[in-house]
Amino acid sequence: MEDRYRLPFFQGLPEDTIDLALTHLVSRTHPANQVILLENDWGGSVYFIIEGWVKIRTYNLEGKEVTLNILGKGELFGEMAALDEVPRSTDVITLTGTVIGSMPAQDFVKLLQAEPMAGVRLAQLMARRLRQVNRRLRLRESDSQSRVADTLLFLAEGQGVKGESGIGIPNLPHRELSSLSGLARETVTRVLTRLEKKGLIKRDQDTICIPDLSALEKMIV
Repeated sequence: MEDRYRLPFFQGLPEDTIDLALTHLVSRTHPANQVILLENDWGGSVYFIIEGWVKIRTYNLEGKEVTLNILGKGELFGEMAALDEVPRSTDVITLTGTVIGSMPAQDFVKLLQAEPMAGVRLAQLMARRLRQVNRRLRLRESDSQSRVADTLLFLAEGQGVKGESGIGIPNLPHRELSSLSGLARETVTRVLTRLEKKGLIKRDQDTICIPDLSALEKMIV
């Protein structure tokens, strides 16, 4: 079965419904650092990440880039503009080589209208993202260690891969972790080194491994 049929959003839906929904889905491969969507673009498609990573970006009032989210394999984006028929509210840029499937917005809406479980899946997705944003906002006044630890847990919740040594998340450039946590890049680097010395994370070129999620959670005060 093709990878696109294994996307979590479609799991458990009737096969004929999936086949119909994916009739016009087109998959494309994109290099790293390629803009997929721009803020204020009109929402003609909904996008599914088949492989790779993207970041959701906006800018604050001072013109500084703010990373709102990091999405990986199995996630979707662009659904809000498809539903309310308004321009996009953020930019989307690839972080790695990425394969993305685009579905016409009208096909996505038809799927939601025809299959109640698809609507439930979308509601669950949006509720999870709202909880994550609320949690990060609450921690904006916390110390740097709490904010970096929460950022790692945020990525583990959305993109963590369970392995023998713990939960693996992408070892993103520190500038991305800086933007997600709202801290200076130098501060993020110092905190990551501190967490690694304490054995709370392990790093290699591509992955940050969290051996014990509960131990990392205890670092948030």
